Amino acid sequence: MDNQRNLILAVVLSAALLFGWDFVMTRFFPQPVVAEQSQTASSGASSGVDTGIDASGAPVAQAAGPGVEAVLARDLDAELAAPGRLPINAPEIVGSINPVGARIDDIELKTHRQTVDKDSGPIRWFAPAGTDVQQFAQFGWVGDGIALPDARTQWSGTGELTQETPLTLSWDNGQGQTFILTFSIDEHYMLTVEQSVRNDSDGSIALRPYAFVNRTSLTASHSTWNVHSGPIAAIDNEVDFDWNYDEVAEEGPVNMPGRTEWVGFTDIYWMSALIADDDFAATSAFRSTGNDTYRADLLYETVSVPAGATMTRSTRLFAGAKESAVLDAYEDQGVEKFGLAIDWGWFRFIAWPMWQVLIFLFGLVGNFGVAIICLTIIIRGLMFPIAQKQFASMAQMRAVQPKMKALQERYKDDKPQLQQEMAKLYKEEKVNPLAGCLPIFIQIPIFFALYKSLLLAIEMRHEPFVLWIKDLSAPDPATILNLFGLLDFTPPGFLSIGVLAVLLGLTMWLQFKLNPAAMDPMQQQIFMIMPWVLMFVMAPFAAGLLLYWITSNLLTLGQQKYLYSRHPQLRAQAEKDAAEKARNAERKG
Repeated sequence: MDNQRNLILAVVLSAALLFGWDFVMTRFFPQPVVAEQSQTASSGASSGVDTGIDASGAPVAQAAGPGVEAVLARDLDAELAAPGRLPINAPEIVGSINPVGARIDDIELKTHRQTVDKDSGPIRWFAPAGTDVQQFAQFGWVGDGIALPDARTQWSGTGELTQETPLTLSWDNGQGQTFILTFSIDEHYMLTVEQSVRNDSDGSIALRPYAFVNRTSLTASHSTWNVHSGPIAAIDNEVDFDWNYDEVAEEGPVNMPGRTEWVGFTDIYWMSALIADDDFAATSAFRSTGNDTYRADLLYETVSVPAGATMTRSTRLFAGAKESAVLDAYEDQGVEKFGLAIDWGWFRFIAWPMWQVLIFLFGLVGNFGVAIICLTIIIRGLMFPIAQKQFASMAQMRAVQPKMKALQERYKDDKPQLQQEMAKLYKEEKVNPLAGCLPIFIQIPIFFALYKSLLLAIEMRHEPFVLWIKDLSAPDPATILNLFGLLDFTPPGFLSIGVLAVLLGLTMWLQFKLNPAAMDPMQQQIFMIMPWVLMFVMAPFAAGLLLYWITSNLLTLGQQKYLYSRHPQLRAQAEKDAAEKARNAERKG
C-alpha cells in the first residue's frame, strides 16, 4: 500500500513539474511579439524636436514649439528612400546617415540573417524615428546664448562612409561658430564620431557635447531571470545590468552615478552603445521618451571655447552583433569591460573558457553540432576519474549493505542512535555515501554554462547540425504530435516532443537501468519516471543543449559498461536486483 501511495505521489509531483514548468515559462518569461505598426504620434524626443537640458545637466527633449509638430508613424521604406541620404558601406555594415539632424538611423548587419532561411535578408538594427523599429544615434551640443544644431538642422556634406573614406558634415550657425561631425568606421561594427566646434567669433562660448541612442522597446529581446535585455552601462569599470525598460519608465530619468565608460541598449544578440572619449569625464542617464521609446544619454562636462579656438570630442558608437571575439578585441583596444556586455552570469568562469574551446573545435571540424559532441567527449574524459571513484564508492556501499540492513533492523525505533551507528560504519569501512553524487554536482555548473553559451553566443545562431536540425540555438523543430511538420499546427511547449527529446529520455532510462537498483522502492519508482519527465521539460530547450546531454548519456553508458567490468560485484548485484524485481512482479501478477 505504501509503495502504491508513493508511486501515485511521484506521478502527481511529476505532472505538477511538467505543467507547472510550462505555465511559469509562458506566464513569466513570454517570448517577445513582433511590434505592430504604431498608429500614435511619436514623442518629442523620437520625432526630432529641439533638445534642451534638465536640472541634472542631462539633455532632454523640449516641448514642441511654434512650427514644430510631432511626427506621426512613418513608413520605413519611404524614409530610407528620401533623397540626400549619405550611404554607409563597410565590411559588416550597410546603411546611411540622414543629413537632417546628422542622425545615424539606417544600419543593416550584412553578415547576420533575419531567419535561418538563406534568403531572409540582413538584420535591420537602426531605423529612422517614427518607424515601428526605430533606433538611431545623434550627436550634438547644449548651451545658452548660442544657436545650436538640433534634430531639424540640415547639415552639409557629400560622399560615402567606408572603412577607407571618412565622411564629414558641417553646419554654420551664422554667429561665428562652425559645427563639424566627422564619421569613420572600422571593419566590424564600430563608428567613431568626432564632434568639433570652431569658434570664429570675438568672444568665448561654453558648450556641453553629448550623444544619445534612442530606440523602441517593442522590438527588443525579452529580458528574463538569467539573460538581461535592456539598458546597459559600464560605470567606474563595472558593468551595470540593473535596469530594464519598465523600471526606467516608472522611475523617470535614471542618472547613473560615477564616470561612464560606455552606455546604451543591449538585446540578447545585438547592442548599441556609446563609448566615451577616454580623455574626458562623462556621465550618462536613461529615460523614457514616451510611446515605448527610450534614450541612453552620454554627456560630457561643459567646456569653454575661446575665440579662434576649436574644441573636439571623440565618441565611438558600437552598433552591431555581440560577437565574443569582436567585443574582446575592442576591450583589448581600451574599451573597459566590453566583453562583459555578453551576460555570462555567475558561471562566467566556466562558460567563457568552455565557449572558447567550442569555438576552437568548430574551427577544426566546421560544424557546431560535431564541436558540441567533441566538447562533451573532452568533458566526460576529464570527469572519468571521478566516475571511477563513483563506481568504487557504489561497490563499497554494496559490500556494506548487509551490515547497514542489520543496523536498520536493530535501531529501527531509535533514529538518532541509528544515524550515529551508520556514521560509525561509514568511517570504519571508509565509505563515502555522497561520493556517488559528486559527478552530478560537478555537471550542474557545466550544463548551465553550456546552456548560457547556446543562449547568448551569436556565433551559434542559425548554425545547423545535420538533416532537419537547421539551428542549434533553437528547439528541435521535428515534433512528434505534428508528424514532424507534416501537420500544420504547432503543439504547446510542454507537448513539443521532438526526436532529440525522445532520445534524451531513452538514453537516460537506459542509464538508470544499468545503475544498481536503489534500496528504497520509492527511489526506484522516481528513477523510472524521471527520464520521461525530463524528456518533457527539456523538449523546448535549444537543440544543441539536448545534443550535449544525449552525447553525455551515451558516453556514460559506455563508461558504465567498462566500470562494471572493473567491479563485477556491482554487475552481480544489478543482475540479482533485476531477477528479484522480476520475481516480485510475477508474484504480484
